[in-house]
Amino acid sequence: MRLLPVIRRGWRRWLGAALLAAALAGAAAWFTHLDRSVGWFVEYRMPQPLDTPTAIAAAADGTIWFTIDLAAAIGRVRTGQLERLPLRSNNVEPIGLGVGPDGSAWYTDNSARGISRITPAGEISSFPLGTPIVRLGRLAVAPQGAVWFAEATGYSITRLEDGEITRHVFESPRGDPYGVAVAADGTVWATLRLGNQLLHIANNGEIRVFDLPKAAAAPSDIATGPDGSVWFIELRENRIGRLKDDVFEDYAVPGNNPTLTGLAVAEDGAVWFGMLRSAALGRLMDGRVERFKLPREGARPCSIAVDRSGNIWYADISGYVGMLPVLYARR
Repeated sequence: MRLLPVIRRGWRRWLGAALLAAALAGAAAWFTHLDRSVGWFVEYRMPQPLDTPTAIAAAADGTIWFTIDLAAAIGRVRTGQLERLPLRSNNVEPIGLGVGPDGSAWYTDNSARGISRITPAGEISSFPLGTPIVRLGRLAVAPQGAVWFAEATGYSITRLEDGEITRHVFESPRGDPYGVAVAADGTVWATLRLGNQLLHIANNGEIRVFDLPKAAAAPSDIATGPDGSVWFIELRENRIGRLKDDVFEDYAVPGNNPTLTGLAVAEDGAVWFGMLRSAALGRLMDGRVERFKLPREGARPCSIAVDRSGNIWYADISGYVGMLPVLYARR
């Protein structure tokens, strides 16, 4: 049985009610106070009623980039203003996004059958993968600028650097690569959902495979922490997993099938993730999971990013991009 990404399988079903609520909302950016455990959220409503924010990433200069499904546009939040930049064509399921050291955004571009880049000035360039069909997962950019992404159609974790494509083909008979993260030492970690495995790609290209202890965890998003820990979502288990020094452990997330998606690790070591069906963000810190309820019941956070100041950003497929300020994120 093929496990599809949650955001591909269910968002349009949930979108109708959320769009009605969005139509009744006022300004493009608004603030709401929930309670002392949550604090203040800042949210930006999409300017187009059918815009579906999908992936989100933070640039070093504080700019927040996000992709928009089925739109010939990419978005960003800069100096408190939401902007919508035109692309050459509609992008389909752009779930991979990262920002390079020069501030340019790299994103998976299924319609162009490759990876595309947009500069802060809006200049676009594309790098085709050379296959008639392309199905891509998450994307990460290394500090020196190499772009890594999960390429299911190539059965590989693929690197794009200086215009050259290098595929790291894995041997798992089931595969289904999805998450990608670049560690501080430049090595790469990735998840195979149907293979139920983590992959580690060393700087010399050697691939090491880690079988997960739970037989059907279906690892999806993945991120690395400042202490060298590798964190990942166990999609079917509703748990957050951790690999450190070749030892696995995991943590249950309370709730009735909250559907975990999106993962980011803050500088203080807190692990943040979206709870797609619970309209909330989750934080795992010191072994304890806390829930931060979002302003709207119809919220569907699917991707997470932490900016240079420690603010927590999320792409909400119901039509919003939002932020939990660091002041409240660290409480």
